[in-house]
Amino acid sequence: MPNPVKDVTFTEYEPESLAELRGLCARMSPHWTGSPGTGQPAAAVPPSLIRGVSVPAGSARLIDGMSEYGD
Repeated sequence: MPNPVKDVTFTEYEPESLAELRGLCARMSPHWTGSPGTGQPAAAVPPSLIRGVSVPAGSARLIDGMSEYGD
């Protein structure tokens, strides 16, 4: 059975730093679609106001098993 998870590795090279990754994202941002933001960062939402969010146990284990960026 083929793996349904798409490979997300970089084809040319992997960025060496977070700054380089951010630069790559900045170069690609004109190609992304969506409504323009207000320019203001979103306000933080207190955890007490977050309701109805559920994550399947398999997904939580998958994310928990992933390394941090740069490991």
